[in-house]
Formats: sequence, structure tokens, C-alpha cells
Amino acid sequence: MVLLHVLHSLAGQNRWKISVAHFNHRLRGRASDMDEKLVRQTAKKLRLKFYGGGADVKAFAAQSKLSIEMAARKLRHEFLARTARENKITTVALAHHADDQVELFFLRLLRGAGGEGLAGMKWRSPSPSSPKIALVRPLLDFSKGELLEFAREQKIPFRDDATNFATDVLRNRVRNELLPLLRRNYQLGVDKAVLRLMDIIGVEAEFAGETARCWIKNLCGSRGNEAQTKIGHRPSAAGNKKKTEPAHAGCYDDLPLAVQRKVLQRQLIGLGLASDFELIEQLRETTEKWVDICTGLSVARNAAGIISCRELPAKGFNAAEVKLKLSGRTRHVKFAGQRFSWSLESFGSSRGRLLQRTEFFDADRIGGEITLRHWRPGDRFQPIGMKSAVKLQDLFVNAKIPAARRRVLVLAATVAGEIFWVEGLRIGEKYKLTPETRRQLRWNSSKIAA
Repeated sequence: MVLLHVLHSLAGQNRWKISVAHFNHRLRGRASDMDEKLVRQTAKKLRLKFYGGGADVKAFAAQSKLSIEMAARKLRHEFLARTARENKITTVALAHHADDQVELFFLRLLRGAGGEGLAGMKWRSPSPSSPKIALVRPLLDFSKGELLEFAREQKIPFRDDATNFATDVLRNRVRNELLPLLRRNYQLGVDKAVLRLMDIIGVEAEFAGETARCWIKNLCGSRGNEAQTKIGHRPSAAGNKKKTEPAHAGCYDDLPLAVQRKVLQRQLIGLGLASDFELIEQLRETTEKWVDICTGLSVARNAAGIISCRELPAKGFNAAEVKLKLSGRTRHVKFAGQRFSWSLESFGSSRGRLLQRTEFFDADRIGGEITLRHWRPGDRFQPIGMKSAVKLQDLFVNAKIPAARRRVLVLAATVAGEIFWVEGLRIGEKYKLTPETRRQLRWNSSKIAA
């Protein structure tokens, strides 16, 4: 609301045309509707166009296997981008402030983010839903306290979101528990120190990334190939109008450590591969050594710093399996180079931290015993959204999963032999969460570091 009033007051002298968009997440019943009503009435009072939208975020989160927060963010950005495109608007202003930045720093720190992540939000960035639409955040330098004081002084109406105090959301615990503790017992000026640190980290990460980009471009030729795009092929400067010799780019081993890592990271991303820290370090520390990445592929780098990728040789069907008894308390097992953990919860519970590669299923439909195994001849699977089961092999082909990778993927089946989960694919239709669900199975898989 502060952002809206400030932009409106400056619109005339800057010749801005302002429209107002509001997305109703429908998470708080009547309170959510009252939020929308306030924004709609304010837009009408200021004689601005109003665009409303909304969705059942909770249902979308369950269907898409996302946390409520991530589901809300995705739907909100899609709505804003769609509204902007339809009305030929190129810029969307968001009201993120300095407190949001500090909270984001600790969230990403706890998740092990790198330099770009710890740098936080930028004043201007492309929309995650439509890169041609710019997101701007004019209030990033102002604290929430300053904005509240301004709102009261200017008599700007606003509403509080009660879900900001829900303790089952990690961001809220950072905001309401961790940061007050740090300010009270450790450093009164922690916000200012963190914001300064984010700026330093961001600039240094940007420099390392740009240096790596230029180094790769010089090494691989004027076409700017950052990584080979075909399996088993190495980048080549052949065919360029002007050939650049690798020697001009300098020796990979002489690059600063941060740039070495960025060089490898950019190439892995260019190949469509996950660029986790452990893999990058394995590639950085050895040359001409193929590293299996548990996806039917292996990668290696040569002495020049260039990554090659190849498919692993096709293998026969793997008969390994393990039977698991599901119980209420959290348990885990190691199988096929991965760690699987699970727990039974009441439906809708978001107890504990939501990890990556976490799925939720209707526990009563699955039953008390399951089998972890690999793909076998004749396996059929019905992914969520499909009307009937199809051959798992056909799904692999449609998803363009290499033959070698298919045999190392792990799947989970019920006692009756029905598959409800396949690594890397959608969950099973019959076992999704529904309004009739009473208990949910929280299921998580993670790669075991070599």
C-alpha cells in the first residue's frame, strides 16, 4: 500500500501510467477477500485500473508437490506476468523491503546457497515467469519499521496478514524467533551488517561469474559456447569466422579458485545438469576422470577446463530391491546410492523443514509396506493427471530419459505391486492427496555423496 501511494504521487511528474494488480491466494477465507476489497477500493479512489486474480493455493501446492509458500509465489508471479503481457506492460513494481532481504539471507544460508543466492534480491531483475517483463523493487533500502511509520504519518490504510506469524513456516521462524534473538543477545545492528555483507558477496559473485563467462567464451571460440550441447562432444572453435586459440584464455589451473568453480558450474548448467558443490569439486580436483552422476550419465573435465559428458553403457535390468515397513515415526534407509526417509502425518501437516525432493501421498491408500526397486520389464505406471496406466518404458521415452539412466532410477511400489512413485517423474494418480485423505506419507529421497 505504501508502494502504491508513493508511485501514484510520483506518476505525474514522471509520466508513469500505473495499474494495480492483486492476487488472492484464498488461504485465509474472508480475511483474504477483505484484502482484495481494500486494494480494489483504493485503486478506484486513485482512479487506477484494477486487475484481480486468484487461485486455491493449498490445492495447487498439494497437486504440484510444493510448499504453500513456493506454490503461492509461483501462481502470483504467473498472474502478474500474464496480466502485464495482456496489457502490454513491461514493468512490475514489487514492495519487497530491507527486512525481506535479511530474512532471505538467513533462509538461503541455512539451505547452503552460493554467492548469487546470498546476494539476495536485486533492485531490478527479470520476472521468473516471463523474462521480458522487468521486476523492480523500489523499497529495498527501507526497513519495515520505516514503511510502517510512513504509512501512519500519511494515513495510508493497510491490512496485516495473520499467516506471517505461523510457526510452521521457516521464514516466519527466522523473522519472529531467530532475528529478534540475534538483535537482542548478539548484535543490535545485525540487519545493517547482513545487508552490507549481501552487497559485498553479490558484487564479488557477479565478478567471478562474469570472469568465468569471458574465460569460457575465449577458450571455446567466438560463438560463445559455454559447454558442449551434445552428449560426448567436446566444444570446438571450428567453423568460427575468427578462431580463438585456447592459449589466449589462460590456463585453467591458474584461475582463482572462485572462477574455477564458476567455469565448471556454467558448463554444467549449459548441459542441463545439476551443479551441486560436491560434483564441482570432484571435477575441479581431477582431470580426465569420469564421474557418474546417478542419471545414466558421467562427466569429466580435461586439463584445459572443458567438461565432456557421455552416456553410461546400457546395462541389464537390476533385480535389487528392499522391502520397507512404514511407521508413524520418521525412519530412513539407504538403497541404490540414495537415502530415503519417510514419516506418517495427519493430512495437511507441514511439520519440520520441507526438503528438496519431498513428495506427499495418501498413506492409507499405499498401506503399511512398500518395496523399493528398479525398473523391470512390463512395469506400468499412472502418473498424476493421466486417466490410465501406461508402460513405464513409454514414459521414459517421452521424457527423453537415456536408456542407461532408466535402469538406475528407483521406484516404489505397494504390496499389490502398483507403482506409486518413480524417481524424476510425477507421483502416482491413485495415491495423490485428496479432500478425503486422513493421513499423509511424507517421502524424501536424496543422493548420497560419493
